Amino acid sequence: MAQHFLLSSKARTLSLAQVMRLTEDEAFRMFVALRWSENAGEPVCPKCGCVTIYKYEARRIFKCKGCNAQFSATSCTIFASRKLAYRDLLGAIAVFANGAKGHAALQLSRDLDVQYRTAFVLAHKIRESLAAETNATVLSGTVEIDGAYFGGHIKPANYKEDRKDRRLAENQTGKRKCVVVVRQRGGRTLTHVGKSELQAVPAIMERVAAGTVIHADEASSWDSLHDHYEMKRINHSVCYSDGEACTNWAESFFSRLRRAELGTHHHIRRRYLSAYASEMAWREDHRREANGSQFVQIVQSAAHHPVSRQWKGYWQRHLPK
Repeated sequence: MAQHFLLSSKARTLSLAQVMRLTEDEAFRMFVALRWSENAGEPVCPKCGCVTIYKYEARRIFKCKGCNAQFSATSCTIFASRKLAYRDLLGAIAVFANGAKGHAALQLSRDLDVQYRTAFVLAHKIRESLAAETNATVLSGTVEIDGAYFGGHIKPANYKEDRKDRRLAENQTGKRKCVVVVRQRGGRTLTHVGKSELQAVPAIMERVAAGTVIHADEASSWDSLHDHYEMKRINHSVCYSDGEACTNWAESFFSRLRRAELGTHHHIRRRYLSAYASEMAWREDHRREANGSQFVQIVQSAAHHPVSRQWKGYWQRHLPK
């Protein structure tokens, strides 16, 4: 029997030990090479785009000949104003990439020996940069859609006669959120977080090209899509696949997200659910790639993402309770 790719040596092209053995100068040169890889690793002014750059020998900064602006390797990126050393920053990305079902902020804080708040914001900055990769993505071909509810857990009563059916709407806490996944077979995965599956229909019509074949379950939320796409529906109370329609790719995404919630993070707040869903979508799309390739993609995504308006200065605006 052929060996699974994730168990082979081809899937392991980078280790945390390799990153943490780097000196700070080596880590700095690696970050510079990855950020400006399209210019052969040579710095480009992030303000005016000039390629004539002076390098300071005593400090890890640059100066633009065109506009005289000084900048660092993380200037105008999502890591702008960072205080972590370059080696610790790359180490955090390596740890993040190696987590098949995510990496808890508390564990990351222990790995890097930093405060929990530092690790929390750093992980969310990485998630934001990865989510931005699909901002302009339009799916086509064969697409699967499905929805699942997260949060709003109701602890069952002690005695059986006091328990309520938690599946009914009147017994919900109102804290649940619906994650709708739109997944192209052999392509990218998009997510939408709202109160119900029906709220995701306008987003689906905007992000899925005309002429696409959509596979979905029998939920009434998808009935309106018949006017715009070729629909194939599957009744899950009868089977999961009937040879004509199935949503197994979408269910695979939810399996990863459920395991991330229950096994890694244990609890995901509603306000951050969209970020975690986008992270799991990225992991699903790149699950067949070596961890070294994932590491490079994360660094480059973060280096090309502008300063985060949500996460820069987050703890100055949100004091911990």
